[in-house]
Amino acid sequence: MTGTTGVAVVGCGPTGLLLAGDLAEAGVPVTVLEKRPPGISNLTRAFALHARTLEQLDMRGLADELESLGHPMTRLGLFDGLTLDLSGLPTRFPHVLVIPQYEVERVLERRAREAGAEFVYEAEVTALTQDASGVTVLGRGMEPLRASYVVGADGMRSAVREAVGLPFPGRSVIRSVVLADVRLSEDPPDRLTAGTTGDAFALLIPFGDGYHRVVGWHRSHDVPDDAPLDLAEIRDIVRAALGRDYGMRDPRWLSRFHSDERQVPAYRVGRVFLAGDAAHVHSPAGGQGMNTGLQDAANLSWKLAAVLSGRADDSLLDTYDTERHPVGRTVLRSSGALIRLAMANHPWTRALRSALTTLVTHVPALRRKALHQVTGLAYSYGPGLTGKRAPDIPLPGNTRLYEALRGGNFVLLTQVPYEGVDRPHLTTSEWAGPRTLLIRPDGHIAWTAKSPSPTALEQALLDHVGSSVHPT
Repeated sequence: MTGTTGVAVVGCGPTGLLLAGDLAEAGVPVTVLEKRPPGISNLTRAFALHARTLEQLDMRGLADELESLGHPMTRLGLFDGLTLDLSGLPTRFPHVLVIPQYEVERVLERRAREAGAEFVYEAEVTALTQDASGVTVLGRGMEPLRASYVVGADGMRSAVREAVGLPFPGRSVIRSVVLADVRLSEDPPDRLTAGTTGDAFALLIPFGDGYHRVVGWHRSHDVPDDAPLDLAEIRDIVRAALGRDYGMRDPRWLSRFHSDERQVPAYRVGRVFLAGDAAHVHSPAGGQGMNTGLQDAANLSWKLAAVLSGRADDSLLDTYDTERHPVGRTVLRSSGALIRLAMANHPWTRALRSALTTLVTHVPALRRKALHQVTGLAYSYGPGLTGKRAPDIPLPGNTRLYEALRGGNFVLLTQVPYEGVDRPHLTTSEWAGPRTLLIRPDGHIAWTAKSPSPTALEQALLDHVGSSVHPT
Protein backbone atom coordinates (compact mmCIF):
# COMPACT_ATOMS: atom_id res chain seq x y z
CA MET A 1 0.00 0.00 0.00
CA THR A 2 1.34 3.43 -0.96
CA GLY A 3 1.11 6.31 1.51
CA THR A 4 0.70 9.92 0.41
CA THR A 5 2.08 13.25 1.53
CA GLY A 6 2.54 16.76 0.21
CA VAL A 7 6.33 16.86 0.49
CA ALA A 8 8.73 14.05 1.34
CA VAL A 9 11.88 15.41 2.97
CA VAL A 10 14.75 12.92 2.88
CA GLY A 11 17.22 13.57 5.66
CA CYS A 12 16.84 14.58 9.29
CA GLY A 13 19.71 17.03 9.62
CA PRO A 14 19.31 20.78 10.20
CA THR A 15 18.36 21.52 6.57
CA GLY A 16 15.64 18.88 6.40
CA LEU A 17 14.29 19.74 9.84
CA LEU A 18 13.95 23.47 9.14
CA LEU A 19 12.23 22.72 5.84
CA ALA A 20 9.86 20.20 7.43
CA GLY A 21 8.94 22.61 10.21
CA ASP A 22 8.22 25.45 7.78
CA LEU A 23 6.03 23.25 5.59
CA ALA A 24 4.12 21.77 8.52
CA GLU A 25 3.49 25.23 10.00
CA ALA A 26 2.12 26.29 6.60
CA GLY A 27 -0.35 23.40 6.69
CA VAL A 28 1.47 21.27 4.10
CA PRO A 29 1.48 17.52 4.86
CA VAL A 30 5.15 16.61 5.18
CA THR A 31 6.92 13.31 5.87
CA VAL A 32 10.58 13.16 6.90
CA LEU A 33 12.45 10.00 5.89
CA GLU A 34 15.64 9.23 7.81
CA LYS A 35 17.81 6.14 7.46
CA ARG A 36 19.20 6.43 11.00
CA PRO A 37 17.33 5.19 14.08
CA PRO A 38 15.45 7.83 16.10
CA GLY A 39 17.44 10.03 18.44
CA ILE A 40 19.84 12.91 17.93
CA SER A 41 23.52 12.09 18.15
CA ASN A 42 25.87 14.46 19.94
CA LEU A 43 28.69 13.41 17.60
CA THR A 44 28.13 16.10 14.97
CA ARG A 45 30.49 18.30 12.98
CA ALA A 46 28.93 21.75 12.69
CA PHE A 47 29.28 24.17 15.58
CA ALA A 48 28.37 27.72 14.51
CA LEU A 49 25.38 29.81 13.50
CA HIS A 50 26.13 33.04 11.65
CA ALA A 51 24.15 36.26 11.74
CA ARG A 52 21.91 35.72 8.70
CA THR A 53 21.01 32.20 9.85
CA LEU A 54 20.12 33.56 13.28
CA GLU A 55 17.91 36.12 11.56
CA GLN A 56 16.14 33.30 9.68
CA LEU A 57 15.65 31.46 12.97
CA ASP A 58 14.36 34.68 14.54
CA MET A 59 11.68 34.76 11.81
CA ARG A 60 10.57 31.41 13.25
CA GLY A 61 10.69 32.41 16.91
CA LEU A 62 13.67 30.11 17.63
CA ALA A 63 16.70 32.38 17.77
CA ASP A 64 16.38 33.50 21.39
CA GLU A 65 16.16 29.90 22.62
CA LEU A 66 19.21 28.90 20.61
CA GLU A 67 21.08 31.98 21.85
CA SER A 68 20.46 30.76 25.41
CA LEU A 69 22.03 27.39 24.54
CA GLY A 70 25.14 28.69 22.76
CA HIS A 71 28.01 31.08 23.27
CA PRO A 72 28.15 34.28 21.18
CA MET A 73 31.55 35.38 19.91
CA THR A 74 32.06 38.84 18.48
CA ARG A 75 35.49 38.11 17.01
CA LEU A 76 36.24 35.49 14.35
CA GLY A 77 39.93 34.58 13.96
CA LEU A 78 41.18 33.29 10.62
CA PHE A 79 44.97 33.28 10.04
CA ASP A 80 48.10 35.43 10.42
CA GLY A 81 46.38 37.41 13.15
CA LEU A 82 43.46 38.28 10.84
CA THR A 83 40.44 38.69 13.07
CA LEU A 84 37.01 39.83 11.94
CA ASP A 85 35.18 41.97 14.49
CA LEU A 86 31.47 41.12 14.20
CA SER A 87 30.24 43.53 16.85
CA GLY A 88 29.38 46.26 14.34
CA LEU A 89 27.24 44.12 12.03
CA PRO A 90 23.86 45.74 11.18
CA THR A 91 21.79 43.02 12.80
CA ARG A 92 20.23 41.95 16.07
CA PHE A 93 22.88 39.20 16.11
CA PRO A 94 26.30 40.89 15.75
CA HIS A 95 28.23 37.71 16.54
CA VAL A 96 28.72 34.09 15.60
CA LEU A 97 26.91 31.71 17.93
CA VAL A 98 29.01 28.71 18.91
CA ILE A 99 26.51 25.90 19.42
CA PRO A 100 26.68 22.17 18.71
CA GLN A 101 24.73 20.96 15.70
CA TYR A 102 22.80 18.54 17.90
CA GLU A 103 21.28 21.43 19.87
CA VAL A 104 20.12 23.06 16.63
CA GLU A 105 18.64 19.75 15.47
CA ARG A 106 16.86 19.20 18.78
CA VAL A 107 15.10 22.57 18.63
CA LEU A 108 14.22 22.22 14.94
CA GLU A 109 12.90 18.68 15.37
CA ARG A 110 10.68 19.69 18.27
CA ARG A 111 9.22 22.52 16.21
CA ALA A 112 8.56 20.25 13.22
CA ARG A 113 6.86 17.62 15.39
CA GLU A 114 4.70 20.17 17.16
CA ALA A 115 3.61 21.55 13.78
CA GLY A 116 2.54 18.08 12.62
CA ALA A 117 5.41 16.72 10.52
CA GLU A 118 5.58 12.93 10.33
CA PHE A 119 8.88 11.11 10.88
CA VAL A 120 9.80 7.70 9.51
CA TYR A 121 13.12 6.35 10.80
CA GLU A 122 15.31 3.52 9.50
CA ALA A 123 13.90 4.30 6.06
CA GLU A 124 16.63 4.16 3.41
CA VAL A 125 15.57 5.64 0.08
CA THR A 126 16.67 3.51 -2.87
CA ALA A 127 14.69 4.82 -5.86
CA LEU A 128 12.42 7.61 -7.08
CA THR A 129 10.03 7.66 -9.99
CA GLN A 130 8.29 10.88 -10.97
CA ASP A 131 5.56 11.86 -13.38
CA ALA A 132 3.45 14.93 -14.09
CA SER A 133 1.51 14.68 -10.83
CA GLY A 134 4.03 13.53 -8.25
CA VAL A 135 6.94 11.36 -7.10
CA THR A 136 6.90 7.82 -5.77
CA VAL A 137 9.62 7.14 -3.20
CA LEU A 138 10.82 3.58 -2.69
CA GLY A 139 13.18 2.31 -0.05
CA ARG A 140 14.19 -0.26 2.52
CA GLY A 141 12.40 -0.18 5.86
CA MET A 142 9.46 1.84 4.50
CA GLU A 143 6.27 1.51 2.53
CA PRO A 144 6.21 3.20 -0.89
CA LEU A 145 5.37 6.89 -0.47
CA ARG A 146 3.69 9.16 -2.99
CA ALA A 147 4.51 12.87 -2.69
CA SER A 148 3.78 15.96 -4.73
CA TYR A 149 7.43 16.98 -4.30
CA VAL A 150 10.59 15.47 -2.81
CA VAL A 151 13.49 17.33 -1.22
CA GLY A 152 16.81 15.55 -0.80
CA ALA A 153 18.50 16.93 2.30
CA ASP A 154 20.38 13.68 2.85
CA GLY A 155 23.96 14.85 2.85
CA MET A 156 27.05 14.47 0.72
CA ARG A 157 26.27 10.86 -0.22
CA SER A 158 22.70 11.75 -1.15
CA ALA A 159 20.54 8.84 -2.29
CA VAL A 160 18.09 11.35 -3.77
CA ARG A 161 20.79 12.95 -5.90
CA GLU A 162 21.87 9.54 -7.13
CA ALA A 163 18.26 8.51 -7.85
CA VAL A 164 17.69 11.49 -10.16
CA GLY A 165 21.02 10.95 -11.89
CA LEU A 166 22.68 14.26 -11.06
CA PRO A 167 26.49 14.35 -11.09
CA PHE A 168 28.41 15.88 -8.19
CA PRO A 169 31.46 17.36 -9.87
CA GLY A 170 34.39 18.67 -7.89
CA ARG A 171 37.43 17.45 -6.00
CA SER A 172 38.94 16.91 -2.59
CA VAL A 173 40.55 20.08 -1.31
CA ILE A 174 42.06 18.67 1.88
CA ARG A 175 42.49 15.14 3.24
CA SER A 176 42.70 13.75 6.75
CA VAL A 177 41.12 16.59 8.71
CA VAL A 178 40.69 15.40 12.29
CA LEU A 179 37.83 16.19 14.64
CA ALA A 180 37.61 15.47 18.33
CA ASP A 181 35.60 16.45 21.38
CA VAL A 182 37.94 16.59 24.38
CA ARG A 183 38.27 18.01 27.87
CA LEU A 184 41.11 20.46 28.53
CA SER A 185 43.14 20.76 31.71
CA GLU A 186 44.12 24.36 30.86
CA ASP A 187 41.91 27.16 29.57
CA PRO A 188 42.88 28.52 26.14
CA PRO A 189 43.47 32.29 25.97
CA ASP A 190 40.45 32.94 23.77
CA ARG A 191 36.98 31.48 23.43
CA LEU A 192 37.89 30.52 19.87
CA THR A 193 41.55 29.61 19.60
CA ALA A 194 43.00 29.16 16.11
CA GLY A 195 46.47 28.90 14.67
CA THR A 196 48.29 27.84 11.52
CA THR A 197 51.90 27.27 10.50
CA GLY A 198 51.41 26.28 6.87
CA ASP A 199 52.19 22.66 7.76
CA ALA A 200 49.45 22.46 10.40
CA PHE A 201 46.36 24.26 11.59
CA ALA A 202 44.10 23.77 14.58
CA LEU A 203 40.94 25.26 16.00
CA LEU A 204 39.58 24.93 19.56
CA ILE A 205 35.96 25.82 20.30
CA PRO A 206 34.15 25.33 23.64
CA PHE A 207 30.77 23.60 23.59
CA GLY A 208 29.81 24.87 27.06
CA ASP A 209 29.38 21.38 28.53
CA GLY A 210 33.00 20.93 29.61
CA TYR A 211 34.16 19.75 26.20
CA HIS A 212 35.99 21.54 23.41
CA ARG A 213 35.69 20.75 19.72
CA VAL A 214 39.09 20.33 18.06
CA VAL A 215 39.53 20.68 14.31
CA GLY A 216 43.04 19.96 13.06
CA TRP A 217 45.21 19.06 10.09
CA HIS A 218 48.86 18.33 9.50
CA ARG A 219 50.51 18.08 6.12
CA SER A 220 52.49 14.99 7.14
CA HIS A 221 49.36 13.03 8.19
CA ASP A 222 47.84 12.51 4.73
CA VAL A 223 46.07 9.20 5.34
CA PRO A 224 42.69 7.68 4.35
CA ASP A 225 39.55 8.53 6.33
CA ASP A 226 39.40 5.04 7.85
CA ALA A 227 42.98 5.13 9.17
CA PRO A 228 43.15 4.70 12.96
CA LEU A 229 43.04 7.92 14.98
CA ASP A 230 44.00 8.38 18.61
CA LEU A 231 44.36 11.25 21.06
CA ALA A 232 48.16 11.28 20.67
CA GLU A 233 47.85 12.30 17.00
CA ILE A 234 45.36 15.03 17.93
CA ARG A 235 47.76 16.37 20.54
CA ASP A 236 50.67 16.37 18.07
CA ILE A 237 48.68 18.36 15.50
CA VAL A 238 47.45 20.92 18.03
CA ARG A 239 50.95 21.40 19.47
CA ALA A 240 52.33 21.93 15.97
CA ALA A 241 49.71 24.57 15.16
CA LEU A 242 49.20 26.27 18.56
CA GLY A 243 52.41 25.52 20.45
CA ARG A 244 50.66 23.54 23.21
CA ASP A 245 47.83 21.06 23.62
CA TYR A 246 46.22 22.55 26.78
CA GLY A 247 46.17 19.17 28.51
CA MET A 248 43.76 17.39 26.19
CA ARG A 249 42.11 14.34 27.74
CA ASP A 250 38.96 12.21 27.92
CA PRO A 251 37.92 12.24 24.24
CA ARG A 252 34.27 11.36 23.70
CA TRP A 253 34.60 11.37 19.91
CA LEU A 254 37.40 11.11 17.37
CA SER A 255 36.90 11.28 13.60
CA ARG A 256 38.91 11.72 10.44
CA PHE A 257 37.45 13.02 7.19
CA HIS A 258 38.35 14.66 3.91
CA SER A 259 36.89 17.93 2.70
CA ASP A 260 35.54 18.19 -0.83
CA GLU A 261 34.45 21.07 -3.02
CA ARG A 262 31.45 19.87 -5.03
CA GLN A 263 28.20 21.26 -6.37
CA VAL A 264 25.41 19.77 -8.45
CA PRO A 265 24.72 21.51 -11.78
CA ALA A 266 21.05 22.08 -10.84
CA TYR A 267 19.13 22.12 -7.56
CA ARG A 268 15.87 21.01 -9.23
CA VAL A 269 15.02 18.01 -11.42
CA GLY A 270 11.28 18.05 -12.13
CA ARG A 271 9.54 17.57 -8.80
CA VAL A 272 12.73 16.75 -6.91
CA PHE A 273 14.96 19.30 -5.18
CA LEU A 274 18.33 19.11 -3.45
CA ALA A 275 19.38 21.21 -0.46
CA GLY A 276 22.29 21.47 1.95
CA ASP A 277 25.18 19.03 1.58
CA ALA A 278 23.22 17.01 -0.98
CA ALA A 279 23.57 20.02 -3.31
CA HIS A 280 26.94 21.48 -2.29
CA VAL A 281 29.86 20.65 -0.04
CA HIS A 282 32.92 22.74 0.71
CA SER A 283 35.72 23.21 3.20
CA PRO A 284 34.88 23.88 6.86
CA ALA A 285 36.70 27.23 6.75
CA GLY A 286 34.46 30.00 8.05
CA GLY A 287 31.89 27.58 9.47
CA GLN A 288 29.47 28.13 6.59
CA GLY A 289 28.22 24.59 5.87
CA MET A 290 25.22 24.21 8.18
CA ASN A 291 24.37 27.88 7.65
CA THR A 292 24.19 27.58 3.87
CA GLY A 293 21.94 24.52 4.13
CA LEU A 294 19.56 26.22 6.55
CA GLN A 295 19.31 29.19 4.22
CA ASP A 296 18.59 26.83 1.31
CA ALA A 297 15.65 25.49 3.31
CA ALA A 298 14.40 28.98 4.17
CA ASN A 299 14.38 29.89 0.48
CA LEU A 300 12.60 26.74 -0.70
CA SER A 301 10.01 26.14 2.01
CA TRP A 302 7.74 29.14 1.45
CA LYS A 303 7.80 28.56 -2.31
CA LEU A 304 6.68 24.94 -1.94
CA ALA A 305 3.94 26.04 0.46
CA ALA A 306 2.72 28.73 -1.96
CA VAL A 307 2.58 26.31 -4.90
CA LEU A 308 0.90 23.51 -2.97
CA SER A 309 -1.75 25.92 -1.61
CA GLY A 310 -2.54 27.10 -5.13
CA ARG A 311 -1.36 30.65 -4.47
CA ALA A 312 1.53 30.43 -6.94
CA ASP A 313 2.38 28.67 -10.16
CA ASP A 314 4.90 25.82 -10.22
CA SER A 315 7.33 28.10 -12.06
CA LEU A 316 8.02 29.86 -8.74
CA LEU A 317 9.98 26.76 -7.73
CA ASP A 318 12.49 27.39 -10.53
CA THR A 319 13.66 30.46 -8.61
CA TYR A 320 15.04 28.21 -5.87
CA ASP A 321 17.80 27.10 -8.23
CA THR A 322 18.37 30.52 -9.82
CA GLU A 323 18.70 32.16 -6.38
CA ARG A 324 20.51 29.55 -4.31
CA HIS A 325 22.86 27.93 -6.83
CA PRO A 326 24.98 31.11 -7.21
CA VAL A 327 25.16 31.42 -3.41
CA GLY A 328 26.42 27.85 -3.12
CA ARG A 329 29.04 28.53 -5.77
CA THR A 330 30.21 31.65 -3.95
CA VAL A 331 30.51 29.78 -0.64
CA LEU A 332 32.56 27.07 -2.35
CA ARG A 333 34.96 29.67 -3.70
CA SER A 334 35.28 31.74 -0.53
CA SER A 335 35.69 28.81 1.86
CA GLY A 336 38.11 27.20 -0.58
CA ALA A 337 40.21 30.36 -0.68
CA LEU A 338 40.28 30.49 3.12
CA ILE A 339 41.41 26.89 3.52
CA ARG A 340 44.08 27.22 0.83
CA LEU A 341 45.46 30.33 2.48
CA ALA A 342 45.46 28.60 5.86
CA MET A 343 47.40 25.68 4.30
CA ALA A 344 49.87 27.94 2.48
CA ASN A 345 53.47 26.77 2.83
CA HIS A 346 55.23 28.31 -0.18
CA PRO A 347 56.81 31.75 0.20
CA TRP A 348 54.63 33.38 -2.45
CA THR A 349 51.37 32.00 -1.02
CA ARG A 350 52.37 33.06 2.48
CA ALA A 351 53.17 36.51 1.13
CA LEU A 352 49.74 36.61 -0.50
CA ARG A 353 48.14 35.63 2.79
CA SER A 354 50.04 38.32 4.62
CA ALA A 355 49.05 40.95 2.05
CA LEU A 356 45.40 39.91 2.24
CA THR A 357 45.51 40.14 6.03
CA THR A 358 46.89 43.67 5.79
CA LEU A 359 44.29 44.76 3.24
CA VAL A 360 41.31 43.36 5.14
CA THR A 361 42.60 44.82 8.39
CA HIS A 362 43.17 48.33 7.07
CA VAL A 363 40.65 48.80 4.22
CA PRO A 364 37.13 49.22 5.68
CA ALA A 365 35.32 48.33 2.43
CA LEU A 366 37.18 45.02 2.10
CA ARG A 367 36.69 44.23 5.77
CA ARG A 368 32.95 44.92 5.49
CA LYS A 369 32.68 42.74 2.38
CA ALA A 370 34.46 39.85 4.09
CA LEU A 371 32.29 40.20 7.20
CA HIS A 372 29.02 40.29 5.29
CA GLN A 373 29.96 37.36 3.07
CA VAL A 374 31.06 35.01 5.87
CA THR A 375 28.01 35.88 7.97
CA GLY A 376 25.56 35.58 5.07
CA LEU A 377 24.31 39.17 5.25
CA ALA A 378 25.68 40.04 1.81
CA TYR A 379 23.63 37.72 -0.37
CA SER A 380 20.98 39.23 -2.60
CA TYR A 381 18.59 37.54 -5.03
CA GLY A 382 18.13 40.33 -7.53
CA PRO A 383 19.21 43.70 -8.89
CA GLY A 384 18.66 46.93 -6.99
CA LEU A 385 16.48 46.64 -3.90
CA THR A 386 14.53 43.65 -5.20
CA GLY A 387 15.92 40.47 -3.70
CA LYS A 388 18.01 42.20 -1.04
CA ARG A 389 17.90 41.20 2.59
CA ALA A 390 15.41 43.34 4.50
CA PRO A 391 16.77 44.54 7.84
CA ASP A 392 14.75 43.90 10.99
CA ILE A 393 12.78 47.16 10.83
CA PRO A 394 11.00 48.33 14.02
CA LEU A 395 7.23 48.42 13.45
CA PRO A 396 4.35 50.12 15.27
CA GLY A 397 3.05 48.30 18.31
CA ASN A 398 6.47 47.56 19.80
CA THR A 399 7.18 44.81 17.30
CA ARG A 400 9.72 44.08 14.56
CA LEU A 401 9.64 43.01 10.92
CA TYR A 402 11.08 39.57 11.67
CA GLU A 403 8.34 38.95 14.25
CA ALA A 404 5.72 39.93 11.65
CA LEU A 405 7.22 37.39 9.21
CA ARG A 406 6.59 34.48 11.57
CA GLY A 407 4.19 31.88 10.29
CA GLY A 408 5.43 32.18 6.71
CA ASN A 409 3.78 35.55 6.07
CA PHE A 410 4.56 38.20 3.50
CA VAL A 411 4.73 41.64 5.10
CA LEU A 412 3.61 44.80 3.31
CA LEU A 413 5.21 47.97 4.65
CA THR A 414 3.20 50.98 3.50
CA GLN A 415 3.44 54.74 3.91
CA VAL A 416 -0.37 55.04 4.04
CA PRO A 417 -3.07 52.72 5.42
CA TYR A 418 -3.71 49.75 3.14
CA GLU A 419 -7.38 49.42 2.19
CA GLY A 420 -7.22 46.50 -0.22
CA VAL A 421 -8.76 43.05 0.10
CA ASP A 422 -7.76 40.70 2.90
CA ARG A 423 -5.26 38.05 1.91
CA PRO A 424 -4.12 34.98 3.81
CA HIS A 425 -0.38 35.01 4.47
CA LEU A 426 -0.18 38.81 4.27
CA THR A 427 0.51 41.14 7.19
CA THR A 428 0.40 44.89 6.65
CA SER A 429 2.06 47.59 8.69
CA GLU A 430 2.50 51.31 8.27
CA TRP A 431 6.00 52.68 8.37
CA ALA A 432 7.73 55.97 7.67
CA GLY A 433 10.15 54.74 5.04
CA PRO A 434 10.45 56.42 1.63
CA ARG A 435 9.10 53.43 -0.34
CA THR A 436 6.43 50.78 -0.12
CA LEU A 437 8.06 47.40 0.47
CA LEU A 438 6.69 43.87 0.14
CA ILE A 439 8.85 41.44 2.11
CA ARG A 440 8.99 37.73 1.29
CA PRO A 441 8.61 35.10 4.04
CA ASP A 442 12.40 34.54 3.94
CA GLY A 443 13.11 38.18 4.74
CA HIS A 444 14.09 39.35 1.26
CA ILE A 445 12.41 42.18 -0.63
CA ALA A 446 9.92 40.84 -3.19
CA TRP A 447 8.76 44.18 -4.62
CA THR A 448 9.16 47.88 -3.96
CA ALA A 449 7.81 51.14 -5.35
CA LYS A 450 7.70 54.79 -4.41
CA SER A 451 4.10 55.90 -3.78
CA PRO A 452 2.51 53.16 -5.93
CA SER A 453 -1.03 53.56 -7.22
CA PRO A 454 -3.69 51.26 -5.70
CA THR A 455 -3.84 49.36 -8.99
CA ALA A 456 -0.07 48.81 -9.10
CA LEU A 457 -0.05 47.71 -5.47
CA GLU A 458 -2.87 45.22 -5.98
CA GLN A 459 -1.14 43.78 -9.03
CA ALA A 460 2.09 43.33 -7.07
CA LEU A 461 0.22 41.55 -4.29
CA LEU A 462 -1.53 39.32 -6.81
CA ASP A 463 1.80 38.50 -8.48
CA HIS A 464 3.66 37.69 -5.29
CA VAL A 465 1.19 36.76 -2.55
CA GLY A 466 -1.63 35.35 -4.67
CA SER A 467 -5.39 35.76 -4.65
CA SER A 468 -7.45 36.81 -1.63
CA VAL A 469 -9.01 33.37 -1.15
CA HIS A 470 -7.69 29.80 -1.04
CA PRO A 471 -8.72 27.52 -3.93
CA THR A 472 -11.39 24.94 -3.13
